[in-house]
Amino acid sequence: MKMLIHTILLCLMALTAHAQLERQLEESSREVDLIFHAPRHINLLTVEPLEKKSLHFAIMHTFGTLDGGVRDLFGLDNGANIQFSFEYGITDKFSLAIARASRDKVYNMYGRYHFFKQTIDDAKPFSLSVSGGVAVNSSDYSFLPEPAIGFSDRLSYSGQVMLARRFSDKISLQVSPMFAYFLNPQPIFQIEGEDNLYLALGFSGKYKITGKSSLTLQYIPNLNNDLRNNLGVGIDIEAGGHVFQMYFVTSQALNEPYLLAGGNGVPGEQFRLGFNVNRIFATGRRGR
Repeated sequence: MKMLIHTILLCLMALTAHAQLERQLEESSREVDLIFHAPRHINLLTVEPLEKKSLHFAIMHTFGTLDGGVRDLFGLDNGANIQFSFEYGITDKFSLAIARASRDKVYNMYGRYHFFKQTIDDAKPFSLSVSGGVAVNSSDYSFLPEPAIGFSDRLSYSGQVMLARRFSDKISLQVSPMFAYFLNPQPIFQIEGEDNLYLALGFSGKYKITGKSSLTLQYIPNLNNDLRNNLGVGIDIEAGGHVFQMYFVTSQALNEPYLLAGGNGVPGEQFRLGFNVNRIFATGRRGR
């Protein structure tokens, strides 16, 4: 009888140890959540995916430069660049989006694909995603002399690779090699450069200060031209299912091609106030 009891106890201990080991392995291989607060971080896209059948709606604004002082209410009196975007999760890894910016009345269609996410045990030490899109300038250029502006002249393309890692509960960083290509950069696009191809390396940073808020940083140095680099600093706040992003940035641009070619002011004296409102909706029951 004692031997039977000992055998049962040993079996229970073995089962318990096995279950604990499975739980530890499962926990250690779990994917890291919320490297960033939203699919956008200031202006740049991030590695944060959308779940299947979910919709990300974003409103983005940038105003005039701060050097106008009180007379221009530090840029708020000047014309704002506004972009609305809708991104829909086709699968848990792939999403499609359409956006419209008021500057040059540009429609931008793009997709994001997420190859893998960082895991707690560092079996995958970072998250890897890519995005690519095409934009169309829809402004009226009938006033220009012949020859008329053709549809292909209005096109621009963009793409980026996004590598991100959450180094701790507070610090997350992302590196984004980027390109933009304009089929005919002059004379219709409101950009500073005259080249077709623009290359840059985007940096995004987050430092969490509370459970629902973080200080943010954006830096986009150019790699193949002499244009000023993009710099942005701000704060993200999660509230009631929304992510509010307020920031100072050197560029009025909001879509990817213009971020690289649209020009930047002098940091500090020519910063612009900007803000984004992000909201994610579940539009249907997820499939198994």
